[in-house]
Amino acid sequence: MITGGPVREDGAPLLHPSPRPPLSHTPSSWVRPTPYGPRTRRFRSLGGILLMRASLSSSSYSSVLRDLPVLLVAVVWGSSFLAVQRVAEPGTVVAMLVLRFGLVLPLLGLAAWRALRKLTRTEWLGGAALGLVLSGIFLLETYGAVHTSATNAGLIISLAMVLTPLGESALGRTAPPRAFLAAAGLAVLGVALLTGDGGLRPPTLGDLLVLGAALVRSAYVLAMARTRAVRNTDMLAVTWVQLAVATAVFAVVALAVGPAPWTVALSYGAGQWAWLLHLSLLCTLFAFFVQMWAVRATSPSRVSLLLGTEPLWAAIFGITVAGNRMGPLALLGGALVLVATEWGRRTAPTPRPTGSEDGTGTVADAGTGEQTREPVPA
Repeated sequence: MITGGPVREDGAPLLHPSPRPPLSHTPSSWVRPTPYGPRTRRFRSLGGILLMRASLSSSSYSSVLRDLPVLLVAVVWGSSFLAVQRVAEPGTVVAMLVLRFGLVLPLLGLAAWRALRKLTRTEWLGGAALGLVLSGIFLLETYGAVHTSATNAGLIISLAMVLTPLGESALGRTAPPRAFLAAAGLAVLGVALLTGDGGLRPPTLGDLLVLGAALVRSAYVLAMARTRAVRNTDMLAVTWVQLAVATAVFAVVALAVGPAPWTVALSYGAGQWAWLLHLSLLCTLFAFFVQMWAVRATSPSRVSLLLGTEPLWAAIFGITVAGNRMGPLALLGGALVLVATEWGRRTAPTPRPTGSEDGTGTVADAGTGEQTREPVPA
């Protein structure tokens, strides 16, 4: 019998486990099983996978959120050709342009006020020269949009993405890649089918005007990249100067062509004012600030890729909202233009830097319309 220990009421000894000895002397049978057995390791691996997937999902979600505003800019730009047709007629184009940018300038000026005060005389002159070119783009593009379909206008203007690298190669005296030349040839074929319906009719005046706008836009991008006066200047201030000069040009032209801007403004109904505000606030002001934010929040290549969908949205709005009817050959031509412009953007030659001496200045990529720091007003 065990003696010397506590007993129960019935006299039987009360057996207590002996105190646990130090860990170094503990028998293996007393050691608690480790929590990291095979099953636990499987749970931990599964948890790690779930956490990794959650992290990737969160990253993808934030990437989508960054892309949405840029894609929305492409959508509103695609709708701008339809908006122009809703708010302007051949006789009121210039007056409408005065109203469109007259509404934007005060708001943009408030944001650019401090930067404007720091501009030098040379920078003012450089911005003014670019503003004259910009006014030509808007005049050709807007007159062309009211003389052709919204679908044709949106697709033809996208040729600037192919024409600009060709101009860059010509100025640099370098031969573009063969793949890019093939894309350019495909784009020309697409425009011929789109505007002439496979040779069944000649291009309209509006088609030719928009094509001229695409040529001038290409020249504008090249000039923007090479104008020393604005290379390292605040882009918000330079944009205001350009738009102010362009608006002044429109105001002078309006004195000789068509009705006065205030007369056109008084004749607008609620629907036309809505379209005009769409052009001013969304297609101009909103688009510019989104570009300024996007080139910092994401890569310029991604911004360019999303903005490159503009002609697709123009075709969608033209066919679904404006009711544009296209024959089989015209549809084929539009598809070829879309394919060729995207192919051309991907195979365009990389231009040499033309910014600051260290190659880090504000430079527009003449090949794709990308910007390294600030957006170029379009």
